[in-house]
Formats: sequence, structure tokens, C-alpha cells
Amino acid sequence: MTVEALQRICVKVNAKIVRQPILQLQLTYQITLPSQILANQLVWPTWQQARVGFADYLWEETCLECFIMGDTLSDEAATETQDAESYIEINANPDGRYALYEFKSYRQPATLPPAPLYETDGHTRASIEWTDNINTQDIIQKSLFDKSPAAYSIHRYERGFNVPLVELPNQKYAIANTIIEQIHPCVILQLGKTALYFASQHASPPDFHNQDYWPKFAL
Repeated sequence: MTVEALQRICVKVNAKIVRQPILQLQLTYQITLPSQILANQLVWPTWQQARVGFADYLWEETCLECFIMGDTLSDEAATETQDAESYIEINANPDGRYALYEFKSYRQPATLPPAPLYETDGHTRASIEWTDNINTQDIIQKSLFDKSPAAYSIHRYERGFNVPLVELPNQKYAIANTIIEQIHPCVILQLGKTALYFASQHASPPDFHNQDYWPKFAL
């Protein structure tokens, strides 16, 4: 596992609003590994319907994540500072497990596992819906290199899921009580005993909770 090979790992995340069958935020994660050697080390479990459900500590494994920040819709008791810094964390494992958490400010409350996110009724835990590309995996062999084809194979992995939305005036959308103003998709890949962290930007050492690196949400 060379530095050059690791630098050729490609992670892409597509986020879009879909309206059918219901209004949702759709997140699609695409991971490309440049060699069989890396593919052999990647922990990417098979999706299983029986595994679908809420689970904590998913960030300790391969994890598809997304952080969302914005004003709250109904928490009138919140201070301006809390309102500005509150955010949602979404975790999803390729096998079907997921979790949605709610933070009032940077990593607060600090309890582990974090507090789950609830729907607007205050009783139902928020959830995701997996899309139908649940077991997409492609292997492409580059025939230009005959000495060791396995070393030049490209392995692609894909998972996607939807999160229900509430539509607001002026082309704004909310998840539960949080208006989407900033969005930060990111990925943790477990290769053997090594965790690799991917995002459009992140702090060093990696800290996906650092809001200074979160881009604005724009349609």
C-alpha cells in the first residue's frame, strides 16, 4: 500500500433534491480504488436487508457520512449562538446500518454515543432510505499493462440513500427541524487496520465536525 496508490483513490459524492416518490435529499457515494491490492484490504460489507436499522459507532468502520448545518425551525428557546452552530450528522455503513445524530454546537453534547435526531413529532427517530444501487461494484481491467493486470485493475463501489425533506419558501429545505444551509459529505474508508478520511476539505488531523470547512448548500 504505497503513498502513490493511496493518492489515486477517488471519492465522489453527489447530493441532489429528488421529488419522487416524496421530497428527499439524495446522497450517492462513489469510491474508486486503483488496484486489486487496495480492494483486497477495503472493508466494504455486502448490503443486507436484515442489517438495515439504527446503529451507533459506525464511524469506527467504513462510513459514509454527511454533516448538515442551519437554523432551526421551531426551537424558540435556543440562543442565537446555539441556533447558528447546531447541526446534524448522518452515518451509513455499506451493509445497511445507519444513524442520524443532533448536535447543539461543536461536538456538544459530548456524550457517546451522540443524541439521536428525531423527526418533528419529537418521538420518531429520523431514518434514511437506501436506493436501489445497494450492491453496485465494478471491476475494470486496464489491458495496457500485461505484466500484472491485477495491479492495474480499477475497483468501483457505490452506495446511495435518501433523507426525507420538508420544503420551505424561497427554495429552502429542512431535515427534521434543521434548515439545510451548509452540507459536508465525507467518507471514512477502512483499509485493513488503517482508516482513511476523505472530504472536499477538512482540518488536519481530520475533524469532520469542524464547521470552518463546510461548503454552503446551493442548488
